[in-house]
Amino acid sequence: MKVKKILVIHGPNLDLLGTREPEIYGSLTLEKINRMLNAQAKKQGVSLTIRQSNHEGKIVDLIGKAGKNRFAAILINPAAYTHTSVALRDAIVACGVPVIEVHLSNIYSREEFRHKSLVSPVAKGTIMGFGAGSYLLGLSAILDLLDTK
Repeated sequence: MKVKKILVIHGPNLDLLGTREPEIYGSLTLEKINRMLNAQAKKQGVSLTIRQSNHEGKIVDLIGKAGKNRFAAILINPAAYTHTSVALRDAIVACGVPVIEVHLSNIYSREEFRHKSLVSPVAKGTIMGFGAGSYLLGLSAILDLLDTK
């Protein structure tokens, strides 16, 4: 049986987790979240490739090459690009790979400018507000989605 490959993308400033506004984003570091994701993936028999970038173009490139690199799905926290990046949105539409959007915080309980996601309308689903648990729920949602194909 072929192992399913899932691409995990962490957007800008998520490399600062653990120290950046812990009252909003929690105290876990990105490394800890990645360890949690890898542990869940191992139990489920899937392979994760995890990337973080503060650069919009690099994230667009990762999404654009996801199909060519044979990823079954993408789990993405677009972070601030959620609200601003038409390029990210367009890459998701064009990639041909199902995408689940996740956020540590509930964007609708934050500043008004964060209430609009350009990604949500083109993602298969969005999970937010559960801290690091949003990532685990997102991975679980991807696995359920792939099992129905």
